[in-house]
This record gives sequence, C-alpha cells and structure tokens, in this order.
Amino acid sequence: MFRFLRVPERLFAIAMWVVSLVFSGFLIGLGGKIVGELPGVDTTLSLTDFVDPVRAAPLRARRDSLLGENKRTQDLRDRAIQDHAVARNAYSAQQEQFNNWIATRTATTDPQQDPEVVSRTRALDSLKAVERTAESVVERLDATLLAISQAQEFVREQEVELDLAARAPFERSRLQQELRTFGIRLALTLPLLLVAGWLVARKRKSDYWPLLRGFVLFAVFAFFVELVPYLPSYGGYVRYGVGILASAVVGVYIIRAMRRYLAERQRVEQRSEAERRRAMPYEDAVKRIDGGVCPGCERAITKGPNGPANFCVHCGLRLFDSCTTCTSKKNAFYPYCPQCGTTATHDNETISSAPR
Repeated sequence: MFRFLRVPERLFAIAMWVVSLVFSGFLIGLGGKIVGELPGVDTTLSLTDFVDPVRAAPLRARRDSLLGENKRTQDLRDRAIQDHAVARNAYSAQQEQFNNWIATRTATTDPQQDPEVVSRTRALDSLKAVERTAESVVERLDATLLAISQAQEFVREQEVELDLAARAPFERSRLQQELRTFGIRLALTLPLLLVAGWLVARKRKSDYWPLLRGFVLFAVFAFFVELVPYLPSYGGYVRYGVGILASAVVGVYIIRAMRRYLAERQRVEQRSEAERRRAMPYEDAVKRIDGGVCPGCERAITKGPNGPANFCVHCGLRLFDSCTTCTSKKNAFYPYCPQCGTTATHDNETISSAPR
C-alpha cells in the first residue's frame, strides 16, 4: 500500500491509519455505552412477572409451608430411625442372652429356674414391644412424608398450570421488547451506515478523510457486528436485506464510476502526447511505470527483447528515452538522468512534469 511513497509520506499515511483506527475504536466504545444505557433497552423479562399474583401467592405460601413441614418431618424420621435401631439392638442382645440361658436351662433341667424363665420371657417381650413402638413411629412418619410429597406434587402441578397460562403474554411482551430494542439500535445504526456510504462516495479526497474514515469503520462495525446479538428471529432478513441493498448501491456506483473513467480515458487518449504528459502528476507517472503500467492508458507495458518498450503500443505515450549526455536508457518522466545527473530533455525541451 505504501511502497511507492516517500519515507515521510509513508509515515504520515501509517499515522493517519492509526488515527482512523483509534478514532473508530473510541466511537465504537461511546456508541455501545450510549445504546446500553438507553431506557428500556436492556430490561430483563421473567415468566414469573406474568403469573397471576392472586393465584400464585397462596400456592407459593403453601409450597413454602410444605417445604418446612417436610424438613421437620424428615428430621423426626431420622431420630425415629435411630431410636428404632437402638431398640432393635437391645432386643437382639437380650434375645441372644435369653437363648444362651435357655440352652443352659435345658441342659441342667433344674425345675427351680422355671420362674426365671417366665421373668426373662416377659422382659424380652417388653423389649420387643419397645422395638415395635419405635418401628410404628417410623412408619407413621413415612406416611406423613408421603402425604407431604403428594401435596407438593399437587402444588407443582398448579404452578405449572399458572406458568402455562402466563406463557402467551410473556412471549408477546418479550417479542415487543425485542422489536423495541432492535428498532432503537436499527434507528441508530442504519443512519450511521447511510452517512458512512455518503462519506465514502463524496469525501474520500477531503483533507479530513482519516477522521471520516474512522467514522466509516465505526458505522460498518456498529451495523454489521454490534447489531447481530440483538437481532430477533427474523432480524437476519433485515440485516441481509440492508447488506444486499448496500451492495447493490455500491455496485451501481462502481459501474457508473467505471463508465465515467472509461469515457475520461478515451478523451485523454485523444489528446496529444505533450498535453497528456503535462496533465500527468509526476509521482503517479513514475509509480505506474515502475509497476509496469502505462500512466497514459493504464495498460501493461509491452516487453521486448531489450526490455520494456520505449513507447506504449496502446496509446503511443513515450515511456523511456535515452540521456543526451551518457545515452543510458531511463524513465522518460525522470527530470534528471539517474546515471550522470544531467537535466533530462525531451524534444529539445526540459521535462516540465518534474516534482515541484
């Protein structure tokens, strides 16, 4: 891009691009800040906002009550299970002791121990009764937990019905919010894109083009990048539609510009070589010849056995000549011979297209 510029011009061109990028970056940040703080743009909607509060309030209270009751009952059941385990272990230990004693009683056949058999049996029955009581407490609490679970399921079903009833107004409100957000952002970014297109078409030769170019970069980024996350389901049609329209406008502009350019080239080629040479900027002429392009008709320079042709075979413009002092071949637009430094002349006249 900067190959044919002088060193200061290269630095200035790079600096202007840096200015454009930095300027566009600050514009993008400011634009995002302004749009993000617009009222109603980033409001978050929730389904619970559209649930009937008259019906939802008692259900929420009942749900919270059941949740607390379930926790308390679960704690009681945990303690009851522990008590049942203690009673079962006590009965198991007593029964094992009783079985051992009975085995001893049977072996000795001592009739004096019969009252003790009755006493031990009654104690064992008492422990079994305690175990059974603890087990019944666990069973009762299990039944209570089942009833609470069924009540919670009933409350959840009613809450689901309320959510289903609120779904339709919620979707409508969310769609309206998306349209509002998209409309606000589109109303801000589309005019920027149109202004950017006008600047590209009309102000590219302006002294302040680096700043205007930064605005163009900002407008393109804002429309085709920042607008994407806020597009509704059909917003892609808007984005692509605007892109197609912008591409068509640019295409028509380029076609017309090409026609104007070709017509201008035809008018230029009808002038004499001296008139065309005087009208050509020195820098452009040298740059194009160094690039292998004729500065008069902008066609490729024909190559011959001895290098590039001295004259353009398409428009007849002199491209190369010989120094009158050292006879070396040189660019016909050079004001001085690159070999001996003699002032270049053409047709006995000093070249008038030298840089000022």
